[in-house]
Amino acid sequence: MLTLRYPLVLASGSPRRKQLMTDAGFSFTIETRPTDELFPITMPVDEVAEYLARQKAEQFLIDTSDKQTPPKIVLCADTVVILGNQILNKPQDEAEARQMLRALSGNTHRVRTGVAILAPDSNGQPQLYSFTDETVVKFSPLTDDEIAYYIQTCKPFDKAGSYGAQDFVGLVGIERLDGSFYTVMGLPTHRVYQALKAYAE
Repeated sequence: MLTLRYPLVLASGSPRRKQLMTDAGFSFTIETRPTDELFPITMPVDEVAEYLARQKAEQFLIDTSDKQTPPKIVLCADTVVILGNQILNKPQDEAEARQMLRALSGNTHRVRTGVAILAPDSNGQPQLYSFTDETVVKFSPLTDDEIAYYIQTCKPFDKAGSYGAQDFVGLVGIERLDGSFYTVMGLPTHRVYQALKAYAE
């Protein structure tokens, strides 16, 4: 377990990221700030997750540059599901979730999670560090009944690509992973842990 020099803030409302950070032994508080999850239409899809994570972290820049505010470490993340050259966002409704899952069924897609860490440097100035981790996921074919059951029971409307790797569809549908399972869940904990070592006491 790492003991950090500054308090750690997880800037995410995701229960999966909260659980992963807790299981990894971190003590932290949660604080989220409204961020438009928009990106330039011409941006390559491989850059989107890290760009959005940095956008989230920049919402805290005023705090970390304010001399009156105690220093802290802010951890942000964003996950995108990419099929071909198309990003599958969070579904708006059941019909869109069904469409996405049918597209993923029997195919290989990529999950990229961008991470941004905002923390004081050696001079006490805010420094933003970011990276992206990718996992390639192969899905077995899913039947319409399996897809319908998953949507009805798990309501995956807060999940990129309409699925969670830890849910029913992941349990019965993920045939193979090339990369970290936790990156698919929304946080590459192995890389986050190594990155936060730089701020350990």
